[in-house]
Amino acid sequence: MRRISIFSIFSNDIAIDLGTSNTLVFTRGRGVVLSEPSIVAINKLTNKVEAVGREAKEMLGRTPGHIVAVRPLKDGVIADFDVTEQMISYFIRRANNRRVWVRPRIVIGVPSGITQVEERAVKDTAYRAKATEVYLIEEAMAAAIGAGLPITEPSGNMIVDIGGGTTDVAVISMAGIVYSRSIRVGGTAMDEAIINYIKRNYNLLIGERTAEQIKISIGSAYPLDEELTLDIKGRDLVEGKPKTITITDREIREALSEVSSSIVESVRMALERTPPELSADFVDKGLILTGGGALLRNLDLRLREETGVPVSIAEDPLSSVVLGVGRILDDIDLLRRVCLPS
Repeated sequence: MRRISIFSIFSNDIAIDLGTSNTLVFTRGRGVVLSEPSIVAINKLTNKVEAVGREAKEMLGRTPGHIVAVRPLKDGVIADFDVTEQMISYFIRRANNRRVWVRPRIVIGVPSGITQVEERAVKDTAYRAKATEVYLIEEAMAAAIGAGLPITEPSGNMIVDIGGGTTDVAVISMAGIVYSRSIRVGGTAMDEAIINYIKRNYNLLIGERTAEQIKISIGSAYPLDEELTLDIKGRDLVEGKPKTITITDREIREALSEVSSSIVESVRMALERTPPELSADFVDKGLILTGGGALLRNLDLRLREETGVPVSIAEDPLSSVVLGVGRILDDIDLLRRVCLPS
């Protein structure tokens, strides 16, 4: 007989993947109800929030001087408490159809390397955003649950969650983390690497949104079967005029080489530090990639080539963490086993 979670009584319980680049929200019975960029546009004259999420992202680099679009999270942790609180409050209201009286229980995914001070900051921010109870779970564990790995069995499961601000590598067995490592490298670092490469090699200045589009369109971690090219527009730093150039996938692969090498090195280190009994499981099962960074072309091929371990991409890599956190809403026993101690 299936045990009924104490959470099941409360229809407004919420699971949040609070990411550097994107925030996803899951509610019981409805699934993923919101996926928005973690960006807030603020009017500096009035100190009021002008826009949140996708609408705020559209303003990046296009606002007048008194309106600034900010990312309140950096490297997976809160950099601006007040703005993060307003962003979470906005997303909670959106998830609950803008009912202002709702005070939900919240489970939040956080990076594996988070400090106790950062944990407290996330909890305090959620409480200030009107949560009644707050539980934290490591993103790597949540991603493994969301990807459907058998985490409660006595066998090794390796997950590599590549988010916007961090990459979490973890080995999980019997609902516990045997080894974990979080490096502050992810999708945002890839965008910055592209901006710097274009600036250094072409004296062309491009914005965050253009860099992200380049990464999505022609970015890769390992040579492709066919060459890809892309025309990009920016400002010539020498003449100060708008300019268009054509770049290739090889150039962007070179731009991303340092970031992708850091991810490969983290995986290699995890394999070296895993107990041999669990390492043997990876020979057959391999490792699973989740997060937006998992979609970088041929990253799985490069990892397979350099580690000798099979690599596969989760069915829904962008939503793996929030789906995992959402699943925990229905299983109080699992929540108690995997949440970070208070």
